[in-house]
Amino acid sequence: MSDRQMKDYRITVRFPAELRRRLKAAARRGGTLESDLVRTAVERQLAAEGDALTAYEHAKKADLIGAVKGATRDLSTNPRHFDGFGGTRGE
Repeated sequence: MSDRQMKDYRITVRFPAELRRRLKAAARRGGTLESDLVRTAVERQLAAEGDALTAYEHAKKADLIGAVKGATRDLSTNPRHFDGFGGTRGE
């Protein structure tokens, strides 16, 4: 997506006075905007969370878990679904 196609959204975030003071000082030291520091911190946090998800959590987040309508819910845990499972071929 190009910069022209991307739309920016504004949100309001409330900070305790001390955290705001530290944010302003860090922005001044780095010669950047406070909003850039906040955006970078949020991006890092979300990236870290994304890396920490298991395959199951990714599938659940993508709404893939339970996606088959009408299927038995307990296929992996109910012993009656195991009839013939693990036997040798031809039995």
